Amino acid sequence: MRRVIEGSTLGSDLHVGIAAARWNQAITDKLVDGAIDRLGELGVGDITLIRVAGALELPVAALWLARSGCHAIVAIGTVVKGETDHYDIVVRESARGIGEVALVTGIPVANAILAVHDYEHALERAGAGGANKGMEAADAAVSTATALRELRET
Repeated sequence: MRRVIEGSTLGSDLHVGIAAARWNQAITDKLVDGAIDRLGELGVGDITLIRVAGALELPVAALWLARSGCHAIVAIGTVVKGETDHYDIVVRESARGIGEVALVTGIPVANAILAVHDYEHALERAGAGGANKGMEAADAAVSTATALRELRET
């Protein structure tokens, strides 16, 4: 017996949370807009957006979104490399934290935390259309949530 579960890109009955950092807000706003637009295209009508200071605060925001009943979460932030090692810490710990939230809660947390070396790279990844990483993360969140639901129901 072989069973393949791929999930769906139709999320009309899903509640999706978005945790977005305010740091580098000109970029994160474009990622949030991309995620919300894509969730709308996927039929998601119930979206909760929570804003926090920066990428290091995203894991706790994602945890509370999961606890509040969201079926999937998109974590959005932008970390631009500077002159110190702080960039490495923020990138590593924010990614580790949202991954831990997903594993502990069983709620998918899609990563749209940009880790870039310069602001121009961030702009490219937050642009309109298919290059927008917020849109990609919205797709991943809905697809994973629907796949997990299908797995639970079979």
